[in-house]
Amino acid sequence: MSGLSPFATTMAVGCVALSLGVLLTEPLRRFALRRGITDRPDGRKGHARPTPYLGGIAVAVVTIGAGAGAAFAGGFGNPGLAVLLGGAAIMAVLGLVDDLRPLGPAPRLGVEAAAASVVVLVGGHPTVFGGVFDAVLAVLWIVFTTNAFNLLDNMDGAASSVCAAIGGFLCWHAWSSGQGGLGVVLAALSGASLGFLFHNWHPARIFLGDSGSLFIGFTLASASVVLHQDAAGLSVPAGLLVTTLVVTLDTALVMLSRYREARPLLQGGLDHAAHRLRRMGLTVRQTVMVLGTFAALGGLSGALLAWGVLPSGGLLLAAVVVGVTTVALLLRVPSVPGPAPSAAPVGEDGHPAVRLSVGRQMVGQTAGVAEGLRSKEPGPLHESGAAG
Repeated sequence: MSGLSPFATTMAVGCVALSLGVLLTEPLRRFALRRGITDRPDGRKGHARPTPYLGGIAVAVVTIGAGAGAAFAGGFGNPGLAVLLGGAAIMAVLGLVDDLRPLGPAPRLGVEAAAASVVVLVGGHPTVFGGVFDAVLAVLWIVFTTNAFNLLDNMDGAASSVCAAIGGFLCWHAWSSGQGGLGVVLAALSGASLGFLFHNWHPARIFLGDSGSLFIGFTLASASVVLHQDAAGLSVPAGLLVTTLVVTLDTALVMLSRYREARPLLQGGLDHAAHRLRRMGLTVRQTVMVLGTFAALGGLSGALLAWGVLPSGGLLLAAVVVGVTTVALLLRVPSVPGPAPSAAPVGEDGHPAVRLSVGRQMVGQTAGVAEGLRSKEPGPLHESGAAG
């Protein structure tokens, strides 16, 4: 494809990846159903029937396949791209193992940090303070964003929609900065995510699984760090923050909410931005469209920053203001499903007349509302259950 323009190459790769994403997901869904590789409903999940995992495998195979072709094609090959693809493949395998036999936080974070370290050492990193501290920050950012996508994958279509939006603008950035191989990878990732979305759009017939959410999070985070390797000063935090603003805000919202309510920080729950938007009256599809639009605006801002259209200081300030305001507003929405309990009636003696039946009624209301939301969050660092 080296004879084609960047736009034509992007469109061709994206369309092929979209088609393959649609086609490969269905046989994986059937295989998962036959093998019983499914996310089964329980008290903390909104879906009513067992839903297969493994959708992320289709996204990973298509993306890595396109990247491998770009890595060995004339004018595209570079060691940084090969390392990025290798690290992303490791994330897919790590997530698949976690889908089949849940892992603890330590082994997951250890593998993620090791893969991120290789990407930073070979592919480069931005400069903020100078010295080895910048490399450490880059590794931490990749690990954080990888897991933030895993946490974001809590509603039908959410993670794949956000991935398609961010990946599209990062692809644009890659081509404009002369990194055509990375542009091909990002075009394939966006296309494959859209293809998978045909099966994952509400009501979902298959979930990404941790294999998918960790893969897309690691790929986007690593690509963003590599694309900013020549950046310095305020343009670094501004570019990285606005590009991944949706996932960063969602994680910040969840951690702050659980800390304030003295709940375990890594324990799953229906307290994400998507769940709060649902409680504000939006449907699942409307919620996903809001998240996708927000992600697209962040990706566009990051691209305009890279081209010098937007000032780094002003953009960073705007991102912080928008982020703090958004989190503050969403914190006002109840973190627990169901209406707030009414005041207890007062008895003749002036003391509250507490009835045991009230607790049972609240449990029933909470379970009823939870059926309308899909959350696959069974445990620590496993927010999306099978991350679908």
